[in-house]
Amino acid sequence: MTHILAVAAGGAVGSVLRYLISRVPFVSAFPWTTLLVNLAGSFLLGLFIATAGTRVSVSQESHAFVSIGLLGGFTTFSTFSHQTLSLWQAEQFAFAGLNVVLNVVLGLSAAWLGWRLGRAI
Repeated sequence: MTHILAVAAGGAVGSVLRYLISRVPFVSAFPWTTLLVNLAGSFLLGLFIATAGTRVSVSQESHAFVSIGLLGGFTTFSTFSHQTLSLWQAEQFAFAGLNVVLNVVLGLSAAWLGWRLGRAI
């Protein structure tokens, strides 16, 4: 039961953080805040996974809070999917493609960099 509460609490915090970042105004058709959240979440998850249990002692509840709850609630894959589809439907094909490439390539790169940093600490 404590794992479920940890995930729920982390998800609440992560979702609120994502909402606050989404409120940052950008004058662009491109969904920059979603990209930023996906990159930050990918990096932080990579960093956390690399350090949790090896460099830093983390309880199972803390692990669930951060990795599943906080970062799961913070990252925005469903938002990314919806925004990409909306760009496509608006015939903004270049932005739709750019959104996919940047989120996937940079997201994987951010996760790898976070992991590498976590292993190096």
